[in-house]
Amino acid sequence: MFRDAVVIVCGLCGLIAGQVRPTQGPTELGANLAPRPIGAGDLLSLSVYGAPELSRSVRVSEEGLIRLPMLKTPIEARGATPAELERRVGDALSGAGLLVDPSVVITIAEYATRPIRVMGAVRHPLTFEATSPVTLLEALTRAEGLSGEAGAEILVTRVGPDTRSITQRIAVKDLIDTAEPAATLILQGGEEIRVPEAGRVFVVGNVKRPGAFPVGDGAGTSVLKALALAEGLAPFSTKQAYIYRPADGGKQEIAVSLRKILERKAPDVALVAGDIFYVPDNRSGRVTANVIEKAVSFAAGTASGALILGMNR
Repeated sequence: MFRDAVVIVCGLCGLIAGQVRPTQGPTELGANLAPRPIGAGDLLSLSVYGAPELSRSVRVSEEGLIRLPMLKTPIEARGATPAELERRVGDALSGAGLLVDPSVVITIAEYATRPIRVMGAVRHPLTFEATSPVTLLEALTRAEGLSGEAGAEILVTRVGPDTRSITQRIAVKDLIDTAEPAATLILQGGEEIRVPEAGRVFVVGNVKRPGAFPVGDGAGTSVLKALALAEGLAPFSTKQAYIYRPADGGKQEIAVSLRKILERKAPDVALVAGDIFYVPDNRSGRVTANVIEKAVSFAAGTASGALILGMNR
């Protein structure tokens, strides 16, 4: 009797254990994310319970609409979630008197590709898929931000309603510094973001650090700024400098009174992108300095020699 009771109790324990649900594992990463909104070009699978003639696959048009048989008016699909579109289709079928309280199920069978390309003066040019709307600033962040060669504007090209390309110019300072609302573009996919490099001025001649220097934020630069970037004048520079500016396929020479600008007797001169700022070398002054240096060295050597000779006598 005792052995039979033990067998019955063990059997009951096994039955209870079999009915207990196993502990669920961790939720899959990303399972709680909002579904991607429907966009132009997406392929939808539409099923209407009890109406197989209305069940079909339909692709969202470039205008963001879907068209169903027996419905005269297309239905707006772009930007909606599948659940929202189910309600819209159900309301349209009811409103047309085709079905009473229809049950509609919509799934996205295929997403249309919506690449966003970021190129130009960014740290990491890339192309990524816009799975949801992103801002222009977020797109630039994915490209690791602007590089040091970036200019003052960002060009955003997208396809307009008439399939023509539309390019918007966004000032970098409006987007990053002042956060102007007009600069905070919402990108849906299909856009091309280009960041042109800043224009440069070239400083050559008798300066300490010749080179090409970016113009900057669009405010331009000037002779004094260019000299500061070139770490100042080298010795024996002339009083006159020259700006060579591209003009009509050639170069326009502009004389600059350098000494007067440095002495604040003349206004600073503006430079534009592509200018070559040339500071000539005062060769006569350099030759004179070399002659004087050699004469002093010779005199010092001669005096020492005469002194040594006198001492030997």
